[in-house]
Amino acid sequence: MTTIDPTRSTHHYDGELVVFLIGMTINRPWRPDLWLPTFLAMPRMLRELSEDPDSGLMGYRLTFEGRGPTVVQYWNSVDKLYAYASDSQAKHRPAWGAFNRRARKAPGAVGVWHETYPVDHAESIYVGTPAMGLARATARVPVTQKFSRARDRLSRSNNTHEQ
Repeated sequence: MTTIDPTRSTHHYDGELVVFLIGMTINRPWRPDLWLPTFLAMPRMLRELSEDPDSGLMGYRLTFEGRGPTVVQYWNSVDKLYAYASDSQAKHRPAWGAFNRRARKAPGAVGVWHETYPVDHAESIYVGTPAMGLARATARVPVTQKFSRARDRLSRSNNTHEQ
């Protein structure tokens, strides 16, 4: 069972931080033969990244919205994110090639998208939640009086939380 922390906490992290959103849109739900291979590719990539402590992936969470899944990923380097995307030995390149081949045969059946956000400062608060989000990807720490307000947490430099 997931442990719920009733106290007020925030995240602590020093270093480069990248939030990467990636998702797919299922435009023809009645044709799983066209979108299911794309859907099934992401868990394999996440497993590969999670098993490699040097990959740069710090954590992720899967959500469903609108027409398909979205994965929120936390990375410790833009360079590592791009290196994974272009690594011919990793699972991403073959999956991307296969997606493009299927997309040419059935245009518009399934879509993919991503957004990359290098983050200079990040603010977080967690009350009565299990480990989640940025605190799960980095470190969860108690909120001190000095950083009890969101504005104070956001104004600290280098994503740090002074204890």
